[in-house]
Amino acid sequence: MIIHMDMDTFFVSVERLSNPRLIGIPVIVGGTGDKGVVASCSYEARQYGIHAGMPIREARILCREGVFLPGNITLYSQYSQWVADIIAESAPAYEQASIDEFYIDASGMEKYLEAAAWAHHLRRKIFRRTGLPISMGMSVSKAVAKIATDQAKPNGEKYVFPNEVIPFLSPLPVSAIPGVGKKTNQLFQLIGIRTIGDLQQTSPDFLVRLMGKNGRTLWERAHGIDPTPVITHYDQQSMSIERTFEQSTNDIRTLQAELTAMTEHLAFRLRQMDKLTACISVKIRYTDFNTYLMHKRIPYTVLDHVLIAEAKELLRQLYHEGMYVRLLGVGLGKLIKGYMQLSLFEDMPKWVQLYATLDKIRKKYGEQAIHRGNHNHTSPLVPGNFAHPASKKPSGEE
Repeated sequence: MIIHMDMDTFFVSVERLSNPRLIGIPVIVGGTGDKGVVASCSYEARQYGIHAGMPIREARILCREGVFLPGNITLYSQYSQWVADIIAESAPAYEQASIDEFYIDASGMEKYLEAAAWAHHLRRKIFRRTGLPISMGMSVSKAVAKIATDQAKPNGEKYVFPNEVIPFLSPLPVSAIPGVGKKTNQLFQLIGIRTIGDLQQTSPDFLVRLMGKNGRTLWERAHGIDPTPVITHYDQQSMSIERTFEQSTNDIRTLQAELTAMTEHLAFRLRQMDKLTACISVKIRYTDFNTYLMHKRIPYTVLDHVLIAEAKELLRQLYHEGMYVRLLGVGLGKLIKGYMQLSLFEDMPKWVQLYATLDKIRKKYGEQAIHRGNHNHTSPLVPGNFAHPASKKPSGEE
């Protein structure tokens, strides 16, 4: 009994709560100029053919009367956490899959109808407290629950009982299955698989020969089978790294340099996992073995310069001047999927492009191939902040 909740046009909905004059008109979040791409758009804007990922310039041509907003990830993060807190009050186990998407495991409830009634009341509670429209699906697995949510949009509920799974899925397009992207859908179309029903009737062995292990996974999802568990909020993945100094140090520049290097490493790993973090922590152990830890909630991010600035601020608050440090650590928590979702905002593409280039170099030549030349630099990242042989630091951003 898995519940899936998805906040409808989340970024737009938050903007409308802040400015009710935006209700009922085409709203596009992602940029006010011609740069960047659409991060979110209202249903009114979708009628013009606008969709997430579309270049802002193209969206302006399609909908000249639309309202274009730059986006506010800090505000969106606050609302996302608000919804998570409401779910945590009631749900036996839940997983935050992205900034606007949640799974809840209601399997402990005795009867399906009781679980459905509980889910309905939870959805109503979220709406009453936050004002956010939210669509919900409930069924036997994550995959079917997510498909049910998509069918319930906008702002609706869909319950697919166990004996209804196959007839519910059969008429839907095969692209409705989670994991069927553009290329996979094109392949299915070429071989005559257009609906989930077509996929249900296809031999799983044939699909494995055609697509490998993923072929069987998609065949199972077409039959409502998805053993992927709900990863509870409390077990949600985090990551951390620590450094024990051979010789304890009280040099703040050394501490900042180590903290920067460790944060860079974690941010690189985070991007490889296609995840965002909403919590950063710094740990200090002095030579007397007294250990101190401080953490801070932050807007969802995956960008080095943002995380490094937050880590240095925590270090400033934790460090007792003049005392010798034996161990230093940094951690990232509250990880969710959504790196590309964040990268759609207007002020993100230049950073995303830069970090993608740096990550490509690191993956090819190793993480030590490139790093910040000035670890004490706290301003936003520019190309000159990176060490590379025989180079002269640029005077400004390019």
